[in-house]
Amino acid sequence: MTRLLIIGGSDAGTEAALRARLTDPALEITIVVADAFLNFSICGLPFFVSGEVDEWRSLAHRGESEIADRGIEVLLGHRANAIDVGRQVVDVEAGGRTTTIPYDRLIVATGARPVRPPIAGVDHDGVHVLHTMTDGIELRRRLDQRPPVDAIVIGSGYIGVEMADALTRRGIKVTLVGRAPAVLPTVDPELGGLLRTELEDHGVAVMTGGAVDRIDMHANRLTVRVADGRHVSADVVVLGAGIRPDTELAASAGIALGDTGAIRVSNSMETSAANVFAAGDCVETWHAVLERPGYFPLGTTAHKQGRVAGGNAAGGRVIFRGSVGTQVVKVFDLAAARTGLSEREAETAGFGATTVTTVVPDHKPYYPGARDLSIRVIGDSRTKRLLGVQIVGHWQAEVAKRIDIAAAGLHQQASVPDLCDLDLSYTPPVSSPWDPIQVAADAWDQQVGSTAAV
Repeated sequence: MTRLLIIGGSDAGTEAALRARLTDPALEITIVVADAFLNFSICGLPFFVSGEVDEWRSLAHRGESEIADRGIEVLLGHRANAIDVGRQVVDVEAGGRTTTIPYDRLIVATGARPVRPPIAGVDHDGVHVLHTMTDGIELRRRLDQRPPVDAIVIGSGYIGVEMADALTRRGIKVTLVGRAPAVLPTVDPELGGLLRTELEDHGVAVMTGGAVDRIDMHANRLTVRVADGRHVSADVVVLGAGIRPDTELAASAGIALGDTGAIRVSNSMETSAANVFAAGDCVETWHAVLERPGYFPLGTTAHKQGRVAGGNAAGGRVIFRGSVGTQVVKVFDLAAARTGLSEREAETAGFGATTVTTVVPDHKPYYPGARDLSIRVIGDSRTKRLLGVQIVGHWQAEVAKRIDIAAAGLHQQASVPDLCDLDLSYTPPVSSPWDPIQVAADAWDQQVGSTAAV
């Protein structure tokens, strides 16, 4: 019987196991999980911390019994310490004892680790990261048992803005400290400014453009000091400085890493080692617009890569067609989304980038409740190729739907005018005869005019 061993049981690992089972019902499948949590939604942790989700167990994508019912063995609390790709075995530690598990096919799905910046004082009591279920449970317990008056969130990216929202909802006064000059630097500053205003309108103090120098503690109060001399104090500090691929296990086994520091994989999710596949936040991801690998740690991508890795490890022939970096985040009453390239990324890649921002209501204004969407379209002025779209608007204004339209266009290498040809749904309460994404595409096309070679 063929033995498939999977290291890691989050999105990529669990998805791989389920797809492998469908591909080969006779396969012997084992998932090794370092902690006690199988396939929980890490993306849901801010909403658990805020209290919007009351029970952490509800964040489970799939229960252990559901996986076991598929004939998949799950070893919780088992940490993989070494891979021997020559002998095709993995050393696994549990309860202080090490055992060796053989495999015929191996999938590495070790995910990512939170970035702990080299800041003096990050180990003080009261400084928290939010990356694992354990992190979330510990932070929620701290907030429930000793409710703080104020908190500092370090990092103005996705994790940071979500945590600023979550803590504010608990009645905590929040200061957001970011190294980047603007909030949410993955979108262009013009739209990042809208998010900053939203944060400030809900009482969040925003300090951008300053690297944190150190964290001091005095009388149970934490003081975050920025290199330019600014400082702020609070009861609790949350680090939201991003993540990096967890590749130490793979690298120590001689599995090749790419230029990003993540595991290099083919479009079949094969690594440089025979019979070893990898998927999820530990691997490089092919960018379908740039046509080169990058690092895009997203849950949606991890699920897709896990499905490909699992299918191929079980004898299938499946390929991963790449990512265009589609993301969306909710910050109080706004949602911000992006797909493809930002203006800066497009220019760096050598495209003749032209960007047009259009403000358009999300549905016909005569129907009550219309809300403006700020839509930023990035295209190549020479070829009219669609390169990217960014949207900021009310979270109930179908922001995600509109960014997904653009993402589909990017996967098909559409031009900006191609978006106007799509047959999209319409009824006055939710859209217009020309959907807002089409209005924005047409505005871009009118501005570019006849300067493009089509």
